[in-house]
Amino acid sequence: MLASQYEKIMSIPLRNNNGRRPPQPGFALFALGFRPFYLLASVFAALSIPLWALQFSGLLEQAYLQGPLWHAHEMIFGFTLAVIVGFLFTAGRNWTNQPTPTGWKLATLATLWVAARVLVLTPYAFPAALANVAFPLLAAIALARPLYKARSQRNYFFVGLLALLSIASGFIHASRLGWAQAPTWLGIQVALDIILFIVAVMAGRVIPMFTNNGVPGTHAKRHEGIEKTALASLLALVVADAAELRGAPLVAIAAVACAAHAIRWSLWQPWKTLHVPLVWVLHAAYLWVPIHLALRCFGEPGWISPSLATHALTVGAIGGLIMGMMIRTARGHTGRPLVADRCDIACFVLVLLAALIRVLLPLALPTQTMAAVLASSALWSAGFSLHAIRAWPMLSRPRLDGRTG
Repeated sequence: MLASQYEKIMSIPLRNNNGRRPPQPGFALFALGFRPFYLLASVFAALSIPLWALQFSGLLEQAYLQGPLWHAHEMIFGFTLAVIVGFLFTAGRNWTNQPTPTGWKLATLATLWVAARVLVLTPYAFPAALANVAFPLLAAIALARPLYKARSQRNYFFVGLLALLSIASGFIHASRLGWAQAPTWLGIQVALDIILFIVAVMAGRVIPMFTNNGVPGTHAKRHEGIEKTALASLLALVVADAAELRGAPLVAIAAVACAAHAIRWSLWQPWKTLHVPLVWVLHAAYLWVPIHLALRCFGEPGWISPSLATHALTVGAIGGLIMGMMIRTARGHTGRPLVADRCDIACFVLVLLAALIRVLLPLALPTQTMAAVLASSALWSAGFSLHAIRAWPMLSRPRLDGRTG
């Protein structure tokens, strides 16, 4: 019952005082948090590969962040963080029955996000650092207000996680500017761990209920012990990476987390969802979480390249879940049916194929790593380009049913 009610809330924004009203023409990009941030994230995901190519060509040689550091930073604090903020602003309004940023406030935050993306490609290091630290912090403050007013204590930790991402960003830029004597990549790894924890929490909330509601006869379930182990092990991984723990202790933590998340995934009965694309894409993407953790176990002693574990998480789990959740929640919050069409399915397939090629091909044939990178990049860019083009009219226009949001 609670699961069914939650999904209804997540897919149908709040009514205004007048209830239903006829669809209105106009521009609605800043009517609710998911709209600008989903669109910006998709456009940026599509453009990130050409931008990286420009860096390699030397045309952006004066950029503050360059090469692999720019790529890692922007996939976390650009692409992924935009979607998280858009989702939390949208869900937060429904959790609390309180307003989250809309209108000029939402437009200001979106502008700050865009400024941060542009500034890291310029020589202006301090403004770039300031913008990147400020965005997650201001998003945390904006989310904290409705949560506190509604005393939604169950969701307070999201404010803390956004604040931690701001701190991780600050650490990265302090190290890059020479203000802190610590490895810049430490901040990247901790930020990735925090993102993984956020992904695991939200997936655990929505995937079982979307499965049970969207696939009749499925009995996806949550086991309290597995849930606690799965999340606690990820928190332990955050602490271990922050403390620069290496070797057998790190492998042990990752192994426990891998087992817990694999069992968690199996309890959701993914094999019963194959005929419902809006559901199976979430299961297929979440499978990359235990794969990522398993690859971390093998990467720690140097048996495989650690980048394979990173891309299993970023392309497979994060990319796949983001694509699935963006399409599902955008459909629900714009008054469209919760049914994936051919374009949606093509987006799912392109991103998941990008993950398979980026991880499995170098794992099987290390000499083909560059070919895997190029093919995966093309598939990723195609998937998010297609989604951005398709999403623009959906996200920029008012809801089809005339409701607000």
